[in-house]
Amino acid sequence: MNSQHATVLLNEAIGALNVRPDGVYVDCTFGRGGHSRAVLEKLAANGRLIALDKDVAAVAAGSAINDARFCIVHRAFGSLRQVLHELDAPRVDGVLLDLGVSSPQLEDVQRGFSFRLDGPLDMRMDTSRGETAAQWLAGAAEKEIGEVIKKYGEERFAKQIAREIVAARARGPVSTTRQLAQIVAKAVRTREPNQDPATRTFQALRIYLNKELEELSLVLPQVVEALRPLGRLVVISFHSLEDRIVKRFMREMARPGPLPEKLPVRAADVTPPKLRPIGKPIRPSEQEVRANPRARSAVMRVAERTETI
Repeated sequence: MNSQHATVLLNEAIGALNVRPDGVYVDCTFGRGGHSRAVLEKLAANGRLIALDKDVAAVAAGSAINDARFCIVHRAFGSLRQVLHELDAPRVDGVLLDLGVSSPQLEDVQRGFSFRLDGPLDMRMDTSRGETAAQWLAGAAEKEIGEVIKKYGEERFAKQIAREIVAARARGPVSTTRQLAQIVAKAVRTREPNQDPATRTFQALRIYLNKELEELSLVLPQVVEALRPLGRLVVISFHSLEDRIVKRFMREMARPGPLPEKLPVRAADVTPPKLRPIGKPIRPSEQEVRANPRARSAVMRVAERTETI
């Protein structure tokens, strides 16, 4: 198994964080530590980096870093506020969210993330808790399965796929990635060029089971609360559902506070914006995509905390 992980938009993300040598930074998705190690290279002895990950294997990899400036916590990033409180770091200078699935996760057959490898149908980011994809598919109603695949996979054949899954499980458990991929292939009549019929279904189940969009919506306000003035929020998304949440949040936070209708308000009483967007969305270069095809869908958005507290 090749577990090498190419960190997407590495230089761009570290540049966007605008790392201060004595600053406090958070890598909300440690993965295999590409971004974290690059941040540590820029920190002085009095700098600090806090990493989070809910993947047990990622936390084990992070625990191998012997550096007094660094600590890693086994926690979902939706718990950011609590983690910072526990570590006595209520205000930070930058937060990075890389929302992609790492290569070791995809290439470990036991994790069940990839339809290209046959293994147990697990799909949990945190293998120490929660329901596996196989367990969920065994008990969910056909309508619920269809709704999940449509909502989180944006799959137009969601109803047909759900029907095939329910028919298949009546004959026996749907417990492996290959089984599910073959079931989906029967239901999907056409697909975009170079895209496997199972792509959207696997994406949908992974996002749903790991509550990825809910965690993202939870953490973004916590980041704004934690950032010091001029601190940076950097988010790398890999599909439209994530990017839409990030885009809307940054746009909302870049607006002044709500005003009462038809009542005069002094400029000094208008609540100023909490974030200001920095530059345009950044995508990987053609060279990076050639070297790492998994980077092709990535988009990075950056915002800076205003001086408003």
